[in-house]
Amino acid sequence: MSVRMDYRKENPAAYQALLGLEKFVVESSLDKKLIELIKLRASQINGCAFCLNMHAKDARAMGETEQRIYLLNAWREAPYYTAAERAVLALTEVITRISDAGVPQHIYDDVREHFDGKQFVELVMAINAINSWNRIAISTGMMPN
Repeated sequence: MSVRMDYRKENPAAYQALLGLEKFVVESSLDKKLIELIKLRASQINGCAFCLNMHAKDARAMGETEQRIYLLNAWREAPYYTAAERAVLALTEVITRISDAGVPQHIYDDVREHFDGKQFVELVMAINAINSWNRIAISTGMMPN
């Protein structure tokens, strides 16, 4: 794949709109490492090399372990994630693949055991943000650097 365009230069207003959502996520009450796990897991599902590269670096800079980064795609089998993280990773997967089965009630309930209503909305916004970034990066041919 090759870079198709620099979407930021082609349509700065569109880029700024998504940056607004990203700012909301970054300023939310969510743990920053948890946000990076969301970004990594959605990017794995979507196959976004640019975002995987960026967010693995960001997670490492925040102190995330190599083991947890490497095993993220097998989080169900790996014992290194908390119950709250597991609930969020399940939510990330179903929202990223929302056309498969929506968001099953048991996943919603599991997330709500660990997060209040405000935080649930923040999680949904974080998942939506990275899915949007993934789709832009893949569509425009962004490459890891």
